[in-house]
Amino acid sequence: MIDWARVRVLRDEVGAEDFDEVVELFLEEVDEVTSRLKATDDKSALEADLHFLKGSALSLGFSVFSELCQTGETQSAQGQSDAVNLQSILNSYDISKQVFLVELPRVLSS
Repeated sequence: MIDWARVRVLRDEVGAEDFDEVVELFLEEVDEVTSRLKATDDKSALEADLHFLKGSALSLGFSVFSELCQTGETQSAQGQSDAVNLQSILNSYDISKQVFLVELPRVLSS
């Protein structure tokens, strides 16, 4: 679900002192997009939203969430936005975020 090796690489790239800020910014931005997706049935920007979420997820190691976003992005690009299992994508983010926040202190201390 979480690619912890990617998380460690990111922390090393940005530095331990800036890592918390990067995580906070990631969560704020992704929460904003996922909240918008939950609140509307308008799928006109779905492909772009899923592309953004996929990239954000990859950078912070949310591997399963990223894969689901990729699948949905591809479906949207092929004109199949209605076939995208948005609820599964959003659930994956919620679960990934919870696991990430609970496990992050332990992972970074080891």
